[in-house]
Amino acid sequence: MPSDAQPSANAASDQHYQAELVRYLLSMASPEEMDAALASLLTPAEYQEISKRLQIFRLLREGVPQRRIAEMLGVGIATVSRGSRAYDATLFTD
Repeated sequence: MPSDAQPSANAASDQHYQAELVRYLLSMASPEEMDAALASLLTPAEYQEISKRLQIFRLLREGVPQRRIAEMLGVGIATVSRGSRAYDATLFTD
């Protein structure tokens, strides 16, 4: 198999796995089930990081300055900057 074919196969597998994850999470019937599912899939640090990323998005949407967000959440400014780059107001709603 040519080496340039490998990334395409991996990308297709990754997309399949991500779609399966989304379907799994959407099948949760309650907040408690979702919490249990996330807690079983993620390390405590990963769960905390994702939770803080969501708060970064919320605070950015509210117009809170990035430095203030970093102080409020106890994260570095680089973390907030990464969150800001990832944030897309057209995709994030309550």
